[in-house]
Amino acid sequence: MPEFLTLLTPQEARQRMLEALSPHVRLSSETIPTREAVGRVSAQEVRAPHPLPMFHRATVDGYAVRAEDTFGASESLPAYFRVVGEIPMGKQTTLALAAMEAALIHTGGMLPSNANAVVMIEQTQRIADGEIEVYRAVSAWENTIRLGEEVKEGEIVLPLHKRIRAVEVGGLLALGITQVEVVRKPKVGIVSSGDEVIPPEQTIQIGQVRDVNTYTLSALVRQCSGEAIPYGILPDQEEALRQALSDLKPRCDMILITAGSSVSARDYTARVIQQMGAPGVLAHGINTRPGKPTIFAVCDGVPILGLPGNPMSAYVIALHFVKPILFLLQGLPWNPITPRIEATLTINLNSQAGREDWLPVRLIQTEQGLQAEPVFGKSNMILALSRADGLICIAADATGLAAGEQVFVEPID
Repeated sequence: MPEFLTLLTPQEARQRMLEALSPHVRLSSETIPTREAVGRVSAQEVRAPHPLPMFHRATVDGYAVRAEDTFGASESLPAYFRVVGEIPMGKQTTLALAAMEAALIHTGGMLPSNANAVVMIEQTQRIADGEIEVYRAVSAWENTIRLGEEVKEGEIVLPLHKRIRAVEVGGLLALGITQVEVVRKPKVGIVSSGDEVIPPEQTIQIGQVRDVNTYTLSALVRQCSGEAIPYGILPDQEEALRQALSDLKPRCDMILITAGSSVSARDYTARVIQQMGAPGVLAHGINTRPGKPTIFAVCDGVPILGLPGNPMSAYVIALHFVKPILFLLQGLPWNPITPRIEATLTINLNSQAGREDWLPVRLIQTEQGLQAEPVFGKSNMILALSRADGLICIAADATGLAAGEQVFVEPID
């Protein structure tokens, strides 16, 4: 077992976890209704059963025409068309156009068999029953979408291991795909410990604190399409933790423990984790603030993380380590693209060289642009995070950031 608190960089800690965990990732799947698939990860690629659209259709209200009949038309020299019918919405049309003929059509309507453009209705004028003037020429297939232009039959519309968004749900249902095979939700056991910790619904006494970590971590797990399995609050007893991990390990894909990861006479967390399987503890301590005493382990293919008990520390570490592991367990990249917002820092910030610092900030829109205002609070102050819009990082090779400097804000969902 490695020496505790021989600090690794966050990158080194992630790499150790990746190397130890990757060979054990085995993805199982389930089939669910497409309408319930937002946030889930596809377990197989999906191909279009038919083209989309299945016919040439109009994208505006107007008149279906043969484009070549409009060439040369202008406001000073309009072209004259005979209106031979109206395309019914939602119906197949058998109408065919001869030279200088047009058909009234609405957005989404099917083009007549030999029409290849639509003139917008505002570029026409009805001059008599069954006759219109056209004031603008249109090119071939203007204001239309052609058969198969959006999706061709057999084209991949949902790749393997793609996180499904609302737009994918809509696209699949547009093709009549009402069921989709997705990766099973990773089950994440969550253990909170401490003699002073009580459930939120319990009346609090002096010296006690309500359990925050179970619920913030459970919410984060659900946001990442995992299934949280709260174990409850444990007393500060080594045997209680050993029993909890023994109960959870056979039925979980990951286990999170909060508290018990600091260096003290009562710190038995790493020792108990080490007994849960090989290779065991990979690192105890990372060179970051908050979250320095975090424990990283993989035990018989199950990642186990000992997170700090302070709510802000636990949440920040979960964002940067638990979230990537959940993605890996679902077949997604370990290092997903993280959206960042550029803003101007409002004040000077100091930092210790050699340590990566993460600080919460509030975003403020001003006439000069977006500004990032630090929200100061100690690592046990969860409400400091709730007042923030995101986090900024002071890199390990820096000693701080200057007011007026451009920073990248990682949003807090």
